[in-house]
Amino acid sequence: GFNIKPFMSANTGVQMGGWFRKEINTLEDFKGLKIRMPGLGGEVMRRLGAAAVTLPGNEIYQALQAGTIDATEWVGPWNDVAFGFHQVAEYYYWPGFHEPGSALATGFNLEVWNSLTPFQQQAIQTACQAENNYTLAEFNHFNATSLQTLVSEHGVKLRQFTPEIMAGIKEQSDIVLEEAVGTDDITKRVYESFKASLDASREWTRIAEQAFTEARG
Repeated sequence: GFNIKPFMSANTGVQMGGWFRKEINTLEDFKGLKIRMPGLGGEVMRRLGAAAVTLPGNEIYQALQAGTIDATEWVGPWNDVAFGFHQVAEYYYWPGFHEPGSALATGFNLEVWNSLTPFQQQAIQTACQAENNYTLAEFNHFNATSLQTLVSEHGVKLRQFTPEIMAGIKEQSDIVLEEAVGTDDITKRVYESFKASLDASREWTRIAEQAFTEARG
């Protein structure tokens, strides 16, 4: 193992699909598209014909402005409006298939952790849980208000990926993930646990959170 005791301590929540300088109406529109998207999401984009690249955050705005890239993913409305992406890309797409949320962890050297008293361990665990809940609530609130600002004050064109596009993304995502988990036992265990939780919660999310929001909207 890594000899670390980890605790989830912050979370951004679900992220957006990204900023695009042109509309994405079909899977064909991804072909040749230069998009800043790292990791497994970037590999999915490559399978769809896009040229996925990795750029540090401080270079994204200039790359979009200069046309070096055609699109980028970042985080969500709260962070994105601060970076000013709405000034150089008018289309803001959802959903974000590539990143269900950036989970930030606090890690303790296992020997140090084991040297703490049970009271100290519980205090640390409780503090991490509280901070995780607080940051998720904070992101949910400020993403909501920032999205309103982007649309109403800056004229951003909010777009949803079509069912055809999402079907193509899902197909390639499943392939990429299966290839990734096939190389490492720990990765496979994590993925299978995540997938089981996702499958179990899908129906409840549809009839609870989603249905309530639509009923009261």
